[in-house]
Amino acid sequence: MSSMITTTAWVRRGVAAQFPTKYEIDEEEMGRISKLARMQLEDAQEGLSAAQDGKDGDDEDEAMDEGNEKASEGAKENKDSKKGSGSGSKSTEDDDVLKEFDLDTYDDDEIDEDGERATMFGNVQSLAYHQPNEEDPYLVIPEDEDKDEEREELQIMPTDNLLLAGKVEDEVAHLEVYVYEDQADNLYVHHDIMLPGIPLCVEWLDVPVGGKPNEERTTGNFVAVGTMEPDIEIWDLDVVDSMYPNAILGQGGQDNGDSKPKKSKKKSKANDEYHIDSILALAANRQHRNLLASASADRTVKLWDLNTTSCAKSYSHHTDKVCSLDWHPKESTVLLSGSYDRTIVAADMRSPDSKARWGVDSDVENVRWDPHDPNYFYVTTDGGMVYRYDIRNAPATPAESKPVWSLQAHDSSVSSFDINRTIPGFLVTGSTDKEVKLWNVENDKPSLVVSRKLDVGKVFSTAFAPDPEVSFRLAVAGSKGTVQIWDASTNGAVRRTFVSRMPDLAGDVPERILGVNDDEEESDDEGAAEGGEGAQADGPDGWESMDED
Repeated sequence: MSSMITTTAWVRRGVAAQFPTKYEIDEEEMGRISKLARMQLEDAQEGLSAAQDGKDGDDEDEAMDEGNEKASEGAKENKDSKKGSGSGSKSTEDDDVLKEFDLDTYDDDEIDEDGERATMFGNVQSLAYHQPNEEDPYLVIPEDEDKDEEREELQIMPTDNLLLAGKVEDEVAHLEVYVYEDQADNLYVHHDIMLPGIPLCVEWLDVPVGGKPNEERTTGNFVAVGTMEPDIEIWDLDVVDSMYPNAILGQGGQDNGDSKPKKSKKKSKANDEYHIDSILALAANRQHRNLLASASADRTVKLWDLNTTSCAKSYSHHTDKVCSLDWHPKESTVLLSGSYDRTIVAADMRSPDSKARWGVDSDVENVRWDPHDPNYFYVTTDGGMVYRYDIRNAPATPAESKPVWSLQAHDSSVSSFDINRTIPGFLVTGSTDKEVKLWNVENDKPSLVVSRKLDVGKVFSTAFAPDPEVSFRLAVAGSKGTVQIWDASTNGAVRRTFVSRMPDLAGDVPERILGVNDDEEESDDEGAAEGGEGAQADGPDGWESMDED
């Protein structure tokens, strides 16, 4: 069984509904689903007709002959089976059997020694009766009891975090919604959402999108998902077993203001209305909460208004696939974008001509503003490099770019990157070399704290939890389709490095790594044997810091 997790995102505590609701289909939703099914059927019929255009009628005749032959054989077998089963029964033998076992009076009632009438089933006065077509009271669980049990199973506590993971398993794409209970050391799948294509990026949204017009909500718990398809789907995380997203951003959502698909001729060239290729990155604006930026393989960046689910503006700052986005923490209209054209652009979305551009020596993988000092931003590349730039020193040309410092973090692509929002100068990098590394870059002097292989395969996602109480919790996922939650605060090297900035880290504690593993998945050479140079077996899961004793 092949599976991989391509992207993850945390949801902070307290925003998820404590009791998510079960999806129920009303007449309006049934109409939408029927419309979608009809469109998909039309597409399938068109594809089938096109595939059959070059065929003659020989195949059809051959199939008909084969069907007639099978029908004849079936009729013959049916006829043979009836032979020897005539109506001539041996009545004499039957009568002897009835007399021997007194079967003629088998169903007659008898009076037992207590004076009660007994039957073949004994005393049935205590049995509960129900009318035909009614439910048996002994076989039906009371509705209230069933609902209470289901409600309890779906409960999410205010101290729980959600973790969203885009997963592909046996060519089936879906979004898994995990619940992480930190105090209980528990991580489990709460529910999942089917997706139309391989998920490439997810972004949590705190603003309600779509839904019924009479719903007046100012906050929400939603997720935007970008896949290999050109449309962006938005789902309500507080609804379980949804059959359709609340909204679709793109051509699939253009239908007179309705968020459901519309059949129209696709445009083959990039345009100002919607994407025409895979969605590679999403970034929600936390200050202007109705704005969502998207980056695509069609080389454009688009700005979506979530109130209208329409594209507000489109930008063409790059000449190749745009793979990463990040909004400035303070200047709410400045967006950072990175591309396979080996450039990074910082542009004000109000005046896109006002922009600065930096260049690197290989394809960009990630871009990220420093939340502790927004004058700086980080870039990771396919060549294994990490760069830190000062936006105040924008170069005249990309070729003249000079980073504050550069770091060869990995031997292969730095496919994932994150910054701890509680402790300044605390970074994590993940790579296709299957390693996760924690870095201390305080005073612009990057140094390695610890390196691990967490048995997730090639690392595609690393993310620190968003809440201060669990800011050291690190979600790591990759090509083996599993998620590991690493409590970095329990690692000895991390505690010694950051104790001056976090006094609570003083002392030693047992190291903690938590995951949800597939029972059918067997460990291979990507497992514990990959502990790396200096790995020891005296810590949990056989892992120990590279620079610990």
